[in-house]
Amino acid sequence: MIRSNIKTTTLCTLAAAAFLAGCADMSERQKGTATGAAIGAVAGAVLSSATGGKAGTGAVVGGAIGAVGGNLWSKRMEEKRAAMEKATQGTGIDVARTPDNQLKVNVPSDFSFDVGRAAIKPQMRPVLDQFAQGLDPTMRVRIIGHTDSTGNDAINNPLSVDRAQSVRDYLAGRGVAPTRVETEGHGSREPVADNGSDAGRAQNRRVEIFLREPAPQG
Repeated sequence: MIRSNIKTTTLCTLAAAAFLAGCADMSERQKGTATGAAIGAVAGAVLSSATGGKAGTGAVVGGAIGAVGGNLWSKRMEEKRAAMEKATQGTGIDVARTPDNQLKVNVPSDFSFDVGRAAIKPQMRPVLDQFAQGLDPTMRVRIIGHTDSTGNDAINNPLSVDRAQSVRDYLAGRGVAPTRVETEGHGSREPVADNGSDAGRAQNRRVEIFLREPAPQG
């Protein structure tokens, strides 16, 4: 019995690995479902084997639960990600799905802010227009402003807040209710590049915009 369960668990693990390997051509939403199903299958098989049950049955149940858990990236979020990627193609603006299923748009200084300024550059407006377009009323937005290391904290901290609030105010003018938007300023505390060069400082002088859906109610 033990050998049989171990064998079944091993087969489940190999199947899960193959399942994940096939994710390369999937959408972000499909990847979430596949990953959740694979992880759930392995976990279910191991748990069932350890508790004296049938590993195969545990894998099926675990896979089903994992598929639901992994598919927290909705069709709406996938559509918004695809639209933002299209709108920002070739600009250096990074659009990504975070590990906790938020959409993150990272806008460096070429499109966001000049040194020491919180005014949005004209180049950034089409990006924000696309971001604001068609947002579901339940979605929430978080905006984090950043600075480079020029100046001290007494200057950089309020400047980063002003940058986040400038983006919030622009989105409000495009129909996104300010009550749905959180703003934060992290000053120069979270550099993504070396502040010792002009290019590095330009990358650090940025704004990050996060979009998320509310957690499902149990």
